[in-house]
Order: sequence, then C-alpha cells, then structure tokens
Amino acid sequence: MNRLRSLWPSLFAIILLCVVTAAQTAPARAGWVLLGPEGGDVRSLAYDPHSPSRLLLGTSAGELYLSNDGGARWSRFAHLGAANDYVLDHIAVDPRDSNTIYVAAWSVETVSGDLFRSVDGGRSWQALPGMRGKSIRAMSLAPSDPNVIVVGALDGVFRSPDAGQSWERISPPDHAEIKNIESIAVDPRNPEVIYAGTWHLPWKTEDGGHSWRSIKNGVVDDSDVFSIIIDPANPNVVYVSACSGIYKSENAGALFHKIQGIPATARRTRVLQQDPSNALVVYAGTTEGLWKTVDAGKTWRRMGPTNVIVNDVMIDPRRPGRVLLATDRSGVLASDDGAQTTVPANRGFAHRQVSAVVATLTGDTIYAGVVNDKEFGGVFASRDAGAHWQQMNTGLAGEDIFALALADSGELLAGTNRGAFLYDFAASRWRISNLVLTEKITAVTRRVGKKNTTITRREFVKSVLAGRVTQVVTTPKSWMAASQSGLYFSLDHGVSWHGGPVQGENRFVGVSALGDRIAAATPRTLLLSSDGGALWTIAQLPSYLTRLYGVALEPSRIWISSHEGAFFSADSGQTWEHVLVGMPAPAMQIVSVAYDPANNRTLGVASNGAIYSTADGRNWTRAADPGRALRSVTFAGNRIYGITQFSGIVAAADAASVERAIAPGGNMAQ
Repeated sequence: MNRLRSLWPSLFAIILLCVVTAAQTAPARAGWVLLGPEGGDVRSLAYDPHSPSRLLLGTSAGELYLSNDGGARWSRFAHLGAANDYVLDHIAVDPRDSNTIYVAAWSVETVSGDLFRSVDGGRSWQALPGMRGKSIRAMSLAPSDPNVIVVGALDGVFRSPDAGQSWERISPPDHAEIKNIESIAVDPRNPEVIYAGTWHLPWKTEDGGHSWRSIKNGVVDDSDVFSIIIDPANPNVVYVSACSGIYKSENAGALFHKIQGIPATARRTRVLQQDPSNALVVYAGTTEGLWKTVDAGKTWRRMGPTNVIVNDVMIDPRRPGRVLLATDRSGVLASDDGAQTTVPANRGFAHRQVSAVVATLTGDTIYAGVVNDKEFGGVFASRDAGAHWQQMNTGLAGEDIFALALADSGELLAGTNRGAFLYDFAASRWRISNLVLTEKITAVTRRVGKKNTTITRREFVKSVLAGRVTQVVTTPKSWMAASQSGLYFSLDHGVSWHGGPVQGENRFVGVSALGDRIAAATPRTLLLSSDGGALWTIAQLPSYLTRLYGVALEPSRIWISSHEGAFFSADSGQTWEHVLVGMPAPAMQIVSVAYDPANNRTLGVASNGAIYSTADGRNWTRAADPGRALRSVTFAGNRIYGITQFSGIVAAADAASVERAIAPGGNMAQ
C-alpha cells in the first residue's frame, strides 16, 4: 500500500490525462479536471446547419455544451447568466452564419430570463437589451428570413426584424389570453404568419401581430400548448401538442383534429419534431417516452421505454436515421436506426447533482451518490479514476443518496431518505441497514416468602432507523449515522444500530470523528464527545449564529461552517474564533468545511461556490478556481475531490497542485 501511495502522483496524472483525452474535455481550470458521472438532465439540442455534426446542448443550470462529432463527445462550451438558475430550452444557429447563435433562457427561481446572442461562434455572449429580464419560454427564427426572430415570454410575444438589435411587442399588452407563451412557430414562407401556444390555447396572427385570432377549433379547452410545428413543404399542415393530446390541422389552423394512438398517460408531449427529409415521419417526445409516426399521424408507435422523459428531439438532416434525444436524468440518447434503439451519448457531459463522494486511497475506485435522478441515479462507481462510470443502484428503489462512507475493511455505506443502506458486493445490490436495537431495562419487585425480591430484566427493543440520513462516518471502532431522527452507532459493521436523540437533539446535519473525539451538529447546536459517544456535552456557540451547516475535526481544533461564516475552537468548544481574514465579505456563508490530513489544512466552501484554504486557522486564501461552483470538498489520500452544484465531480491531480495554483492575495487563479 505504501508503495502504491508513493507512486500515486504520477499514476493519477497519467489517469487524468487519459480521462481528458477520452472525454475531449479540457480541465475546468489549472489543477482540476471534470470526472463525471456522465449524463443527467438535458433541456435542448440544436445543430449547425452548415455543419450538422456540430451540436449544442442546453441544461437547466445555464450550461451550454458543444460536440463537434455528432454527439460522440461533449465539452463544456459556455455558462449563461450570473447564477445557475437559467433553463436553456431553445437554441438556434443562424443558417447563413454559423458564428451567430441565439439561446433563450428563463429562470427557475424568478419570473425573469434573457435572450443571449453570440456573433463569434460562442467565444463571447451578449444578453440582448430588448429582452432583458423576460422569462422566455419559446423562440423561433423565421425560416424565410433569419433576421426575423420571434420569442414567446410570460408577458407576451415579441419580434425582432433585425437579428435582435431592436424589438417590438406584437401581442396586445395585458391581453387576457395571449400571455404565458410556451411555444412559437413561424410560417416557413411568410414571416408575418406566426403561431403562438399559451398555457391555455393556441393563437395565430397573419399580419405580424397587428391582429390575432384564436385557433382553438377542435382543441380541448384549457390545453397547455407545448409545441407547434409546421410542415416546411406544406404550411397548411400544422401539428400542435398539448396536455390534452396531439392535434393536427390541414388548413393552417382553421380546424384541428386530435390524433389517436398515443395513450392518455403520455399526453404531455413536450416536443414535436418532423423529419426534414420525410414529411410523413414525426416524433413526439413525451413524459412517458418517445413516439413516432411514419404516416403523418394516422398511427403511432412507442420507441423505447416508458420511463424516459423526452425534452427535445434532434434529427440529423443528412442521415434521418440519426436521432438524438434530450432527456431528464438520462442525458443524451442517440440512435442510428430512427430511434428503434438508443444508446447513451454523454461522454464529456455531466449535469448531475452529486451529493457525496468517497474514494479509495489509491484513487482508482471512486463512488458518487446523486439526488433527483430516481431510477437513473443512486450510486455510480468508477474503477479507473473517473474515466468511466457504472450505475450501481439495485436495491435502492430510486432513493436519493445524501451520504457515502467507505470503511477501511471495504464496506460501502449510503445514507438515504429511508435510512442507511449497505452494499453487498457479492450479490451486487444494496441492502437496507436500519435495524435499531435499544436496550430496555425493567425492574420488577416480587414477594418471595417473607422477602421482596427485585428482578432486573434486560431486553432489546427493535425499531427502524427511519428518515433522512445526512452523513455517515466509519472509524475502526464504530460506524456513525447522522440523521433527522438522531445520531446512531453501529459496532457490527451495519448489522444493527443503537442511538437516537442526543441531549434532546435529533435533527443532525453532520458528524465528524477523529479517534475517540466526535462532533455532531444540528442546525442550531453542536454536541461533543471525547469518549466515542458515551458522554456528550453541548458546546457554547456564539449567540449570533443562526444556522450550522457542518462540522470538521482537526487534531487540535473543531471547525464549524455556518450562515455567518467559519469558526474554530481550540479548547474543546469553550471559546470560538470567527475566521474572516481573506474572505471577500465579512458575512460570507461557509456551507461546508473539511479537514485535509495529508496537508494539515482545512478547506471551506463558500456560498458562492469558491474554495478557501487555511493552514494556520487565522487566514483564508482562495484556492485555484475549478471553473464550476462547488457544494463541498472531500479527500482521499493526497487527492481532493470537489462536488459541484450541478456538474458532478471535479478532481485535482493532488492536493498540492491546487495549493500551488492559489493566487497571491486571495485573488482567483486563472
């Protein structure tokens, strides 16, 4: 083992080089590389009309990815917006000039958004002034004149005649119906003819917005209109998808009839896409899989499983059999046979909310737990330092993973919403580990002859470790689980647990152990033990603290992360020092702290996603920027792993390389 550890820096550098070469993804910043796990949520896909192998991908966190080989490999292309709340649902490349790209965005946190434009192939981006702050849910370039851009926002329909330089509202202000625009389509021959789908029903203008008429004839009332497409060869043929089904008109929207063949459970059709080389072929991406018609909607066939949510469909204009699907949780699915079969196409793309990471000391095996991916999530494993990942969620039943721990003896423990799970490597499945044994002592007094005799009865009461487990820790002596119902210990490698509330506290957000020392945190309280958890004391925290996020133990100090920043105590929690030097703002929140034993330093992650390092406990220095906002960091041997907010895991070749990249004065290293 010592020999492997001594060889590690060079081995890990070689492995990371292989990862980068395989994924064609440049390091986020100096000293860091994106590892994965690959896949996750994809909101939109688009191709360059001049070079259809050049693809763009949009996520729900403002991230754009690029592929130059038809989706075989992806690389991070741009981040749009100041935060991570922009959903990029629509991307368009100017068919006359591939350097001009438009991306429509709306915020998941507010009712705002933006329309971004690049005129240099994506090297720089501008939020167009005329659309600033608008929650844009639909966008279309007029096929006959790409200078004409029409967007649908929550407050109406807007049109630009000059490639986004100027804008005018073409829907009546404060109209009771023409608002909350979800879909837009422009007639392929006449840019004055525009269709708009709202959260209620579809509308149409034939004079550039001077007048509008409802085209709900044949459509079930109160139908959210998600997608509208027009047959390029015959503009009288219009398809509309709504929450009540799919509709088709053969007279330019004067009358619609509902298309039969797709079951009611799949009626939420998020996107319709017509094969550019065969008007009879239409794909329908629904919340229950992909459907396809080859006879203009007379009959439909489900393509693939029902548990795939399809957000967008892209068809290669040169090879109609080449179809890419943008999905929730499954990333990009690619097909070369018209969607009869699909395979993941996510090399270099990661948009997952990783919640926990553990790795072996050699770094060759890494485990990552994710949330919000249901049956497509759980735990992922890489046995080649992050170059490739395999899902290992059998037995988890779609549970979110909030914590992971890897024992020295090799056991893998996970904390979920439903207690703790232990991985059975022999059976390749997870087994629940939630049996709680509580010792109950009862004394019964009986009269035997002339004397009263007290009989003490000892028994174990069985219960279940229920609720969310927020952190799991393993030491040579015991395993610990911090949960929303208390703090629990296992002395038999997860076979059984004992514990519960400690000093009346039960909502634990974190636990840290170093030898016999244990520190456990709730949102408002810190509890300390120096004897392995037999006796506990409540630390006296600064009175102005409003919320604790986590705790970390050093050999001589205790660290807490809080809404008010980071604090440490060198006297077992009796007094606390607020460490502010080096932080950009005195009230900067520190959302996590972690002790790096290999380099004897503590790292803190701020609420803005930046990493700060301190060795003396008095001064913070901003570490090398990984290029993505982080949630937390963890260590294995001399390696550092950063958990990003939305893009999986980033890793440094070794902790020292991150230290060397720290910029003087706390400035961000580039």
